[in-house]
Amino acid sequence: MRDSPAPAPEVAAAAAPVKPSVWDVSVGLSLISLTGNASTLTVSGLASALRKTEHWIYSVKAYGAYGRSRPPEVEGEVESLSQVVALNAGIELRGDRRFTQEISGYLLTGVDTDHIKSIEARPYGEAGASIFWFDTKRDEKASVRETLLRTDFAFRYARELRFQYYPNRVDLPNVDLGGPRFGALFRYGVSKDITFQEEAEILVSVISDSRILFSSQTQVMANLTDALALGVGFLVKSDSAPPPGKVSTDTALSFNLTVAL
Repeated sequence: MRDSPAPAPEVAAAAAPVKPSVWDVSVGLSLISLTGNASTLTVSGLASALRKTEHWIYSVKAYGAYGRSRPPEVEGEVESLSQVVALNAGIELRGDRRFTQEISGYLLTGVDTDHIKSIEARPYGEAGASIFWFDTKRDEKASVRETLLRTDFAFRYARELRFQYYPNRVDLPNVDLGGPRFGALFRYGVSKDITFQEEAEILVSVISDSRILFSSQTQVMANLTDALALGVGFLVKSDSAPPPGKVSTDTALSFNLTVAL
């Protein structure tokens, strides 16, 4: 009996399964709402996308927060007006060119804003190098936990456009920032469904007046399903020379629900 002919290349290609997207995308949202004697509404969101190829790593991060609060009032008195307590946003694009599996060079650009801190806009650009000390993906069959440790050394320039929005609208002098930036990202799979992450950076500005900016974000994420995770995070941001009338350090405790797309 004659063997049946092999399928044409076009048919075989059409029958092959479609590869999933090479982008890892996640979106998170948190909400706090209080009503009654006092009212508070705070909404924050974040989104990230990551793509890795043999020689390149692309990443995008974006975030935003908005909040209003009305102080407690006494019955019979005039109702207090609500005030804006959070209004910030930012987006950052990064591209890494891997020279080896451990060493890469990268370019980064972004812009952020924070009206409460009197920052109308702060566009920035950065060039530097990274070292991947560990980069291990989780493998349940081999009982391997996810481990990532990356350190950055770079030079960043930023133009800080200042404007005081609260309590009165006042135009402020703009400020330049430029100098070395050191960063570190550590991620570790504590267990099958729990991941710990720490991301920190320090920027030492050496142009204009001396200034140091430091930030640290600690997160613990628990997987509820393959695509849904619940996380708690603590953010610290410190500025040695903030805009006039602003304190040097801000902290934020957040609870986020994250969806992987």
